[in-house]
Amino acid sequence: MRIGAGVVSSAAVIMVAVFSIFATLSVIEFKMFGVGMASAVLIDATVVRGILMPAVMSLLGERNWSLPHALCWLPGGGAFRDDTAELPAVSPS
Repeated sequence: MRIGAGVVSSAAVIMVAVFSIFATLSVIEFKMFGVGMASAVLIDATVVRGILMPAVMSLLGERNWSLPHALCWLPGGGAFRDDTAELPAVSPS
């Protein structure tokens, strides 16, 4: 999860910058679109992905990795499979 955090944060910063440029245009619809999208991406990157998601994952514990009963028809019966044992170890650079 920590590996992808930098990528998600960088993408959010780029998207906020691009959508903020729309707010400088003269057409009011573009201004509304730019401000709305920039604020939505900023809220998603900071509040949802930075605070809300880790807190909910911490509260759910092991239940975080199981499927709801309605999806037990999927292969594996909704049980958590640890596929990470098959992956090669990645050293932080």
